[in-house]
Amino acid sequence: MAWNSASTMTYTLEISDELKERMERHLEEDETMEEFVEELVAVYETEGSFLREGYSE
Repeated sequence: MAWNSASTMTYTLEISDELKERMERHLEEDETMEEFVEELVAVYETEGSFLREGYSE
């Protein structure tokens, strides 16, 4: 998986096949993996942490 930072540099993040498949199950129609990761980061930055089943770590 690769994504572009504010500059035009591209970085590669290696993830397991299992994690990739899990993430792909959450993609909306026509959503790229980059867009999905950007959304995850935005939620994390907004919330301060991810909430899991009503509790925050």
